[in-house]
Amino acid sequence: MSKNITPYKGSNLSKKDQIIKMFDGISREYDKLNRVISLGIDIIWRKKVVQIVKKLNPENILDIATGTGDLAINFSKTNAKKIIGIDISRGMLEIGRKKITSMNLKDSIEMIVADSENIPFNNNSFDAVTVAFGVRNFENLEKGLSEILRVLKPNGICVILETSIPKNYFFKQLYFLYTKLFLNLVGNFFSKDKKAYNYLSDSAAKFPYGKKFNNILRKIGFIEVRDFPQTFGAATIYTAKKN
Repeated sequence: MSKNITPYKGSNLSKKDQIIKMFDGISREYDKLNRVISLGIDIIWRKKVVQIVKKLNPENILDIATGTGDLAINFSKTNAKKIIGIDISRGMLEIGRKKITSMNLKDSIEMIVADSENIPFNNNSFDAVTVAFGVRNFENLEKGLSEILRVLKPNGICVILETSIPKNYFFKQLYFLYTKLFLNLVGNFFSKDKKAYNYLSDSAAKFPYGKKFNNILRKIGFIEVRDFPQTFGAATIYTAKKN
């Protein structure tokens, strides 16, 4: 992914620091706006990720770029004894911790401030590692994926949910119309940070989805790499394992 896609063009901050600034700034409005912008379909996509992971009966799960913890909370429906969510945005994690407390899930879910490109856990630590709409925010995509492979146990599964672009011409035109007009319009109208939602749209359009991302995963060392397009290809679920 192009390193030029950053939230605040012209800023002297690194992409990572810009991502922290952006998500800290929109953390309080993020959940509500995300439901509106995605038309609620992201909830269905996350449920599918949970179903994939649940089939493997993992004892522990690491959710990277967990944000406000939606996916980590959904994993409470599995039999996992420990679920850890990490994110570099303290603002997003603060919202997530409040949600976890209100649901009485503090004993099973832990939220930690941590960098996805320098994960603070030992090699071979987790049965499953997941990322939902977060890998495109990595400053160094391959480094972040290498870290996922490192902390994953042998035969463990990595499941990534990320934006993609429909292949069908008609749905592709609808997708671009949606991302360029509707997404930015809603984000700009309701958000204090207009650049944040412009970035989310731009980064989604530039992400190396499908076969390109599959090839990156294989290059890193993952095996059994597969992709499952969702909603005509507007998003894709990727699964991969560690040898």
